[in-house]
Amino acid sequence: MAKKNIFTDAFGNLYFLKRLIIFILGMVSYRRFNGFNKLKISGSEHLVDLPDSNVLFVSNHQTYFADVAAMYHAFCAVNNGYLNSIKNPIYLLNPKVDFYYVAAEETMNKGLMTKIFKLAGAVTVKRTWRAEGHNVNRMVDLNEVDNIMKALNNGWVITFPQGTTAAFAQGRKGTAKLVKNNKPIVIPIKINGFRRAFDKKGLKVKVTGVKPTMEFKAPLDIDYDNEDAQAIMHKIMVAIEQTEDFNVLHDYDEELKAQKAEVKN
Repeated sequence: MAKKNIFTDAFGNLYFLKRLIIFILGMVSYRRFNGFNKLKISGSEHLVDLPDSNVLFVSNHQTYFADVAAMYHAFCAVNNGYLNSIKNPIYLLNPKVDFYYVAAEETMNKGLMTKIFKLAGAVTVKRTWRAEGHNVNRMVDLNEVDNIMKALNNGWVITFPQGTTAAFAQGRKGTAKLVKNNKPIVIPIKINGFRRAFDKKGLKVKVTGVKPTMEFKAPLDIDYDNEDAQAIMHKIMVAIEQTEDFNVLHDYDEELKAQKAEVKN
């Protein structure tokens, strides 16, 4: 399996190019998180003593790119000793370069800008259940699984278990299988407010004055010998607060249905 070296990352991308891209994109996006809107970060102390590899971040998802961009800021800040703060963008001069994120292949091949984002650390996969706006049913590409494992073996990886920006969507079993087979340190991330502050792609500021939040939680306590993939997935979904227990609107909708049923009777 490929390994990084002093010049390139695990996929052969030149470090100096990745540093340049992260710096430029970081400076361009900085005011979105510490200007037009104020990103509030908590729990980044959980990142300080993590190993350099085999760390998997699992998060809910609200926009295509703003979520990941904010995480880049947080990781680079921690890499330079700034906890729960991105107030000093000097951290972009010494970025966290061995960081990768799992993204849908079709999303990352749309236009020049997304291809530049891809160079910053995307590990692309073809969704097995959705493609070009239509439902599909296709087999998992084992080469893509190998790429995620390669990224884990050489750095930190962020994945979105739901595979969609829709709130409270079910988690995809592939994430749990990846965790079960590779036994990484799993750090849950709970984000909120990104959907309100940015457009769906996360490229445009939709509303100013919003205070998006990003909470890094303690590593999950997983019994790899006795917990199966389903139990691991449930633990992940609870940690990122995407089970129905956290869906206040769901409870409200159910109450409305009950009230309407009583009126009819």
